[in-house]
This record gives sequence, structure tokens and C-alpha cells, in this order.
Amino acid sequence: MRREYNFYVYILASESGTLYVGFTNNIYRRVLEHKERKISGFTQKYACKKLVYYEEYQYAREAIVREKQLKGWTRKKKEKLISSFNPHWEDLYNELND
Repeated sequence: MRREYNFYVYILASESGTLYVGFTNNIYRRVLEHKERKISGFTQKYACKKLVYYEEYQYAREAIVREKQLKGWTRKKKEKLISSFNPHWEDLYNELND
């Protein structure tokens, strides 16, 4: 039997406003890893740990294409997308666990 996955593209923000776009098949685990600063690199360096945006996909390929698209966007365009989905830029991580 084939196991089903969900794939996610997400945007994290730091308190200073730095944005990070990522991709995962387990958004709960991955965001928690960012929050606990377990992932070395950009998000650890800039303290990007607030989940402000995410999209869910059935297929990994679609999510990867979208991630690359978002990474190519200007900051202004990303901010507009986040604001349309999450006007107050609240941390959506707890919403995922409800």
C-alpha cells in the first residue's frame, strides 16, 4: 500500500523582519525544528522561527516548483502574499496543532 504525504511550502519570519521560504513534507516537525534552532544555517543565524504563511500540496513536485517561485519573488511581493493570508502576521504554528 502506498503511503500518502502532504507537502508544504512555508514562509518564516524573524522578529527583525527577515523572511525565509522553505519546503517540507512535515510542517509540524520542520517548523518546530526552526523554532528550537536545530537547523543550522540561514534560519538559525537570523532567528526565523515565526510561521507566517504556508500552502499545502498533494505532490512534492508542485510544492518544489512553488517554493522556487516564491524564492524568486521580491520582498514586497512576499509581504503582500503573507498579508493577504495572515493580515496581522501572527504565528500560525499553534493553528496547525489545533
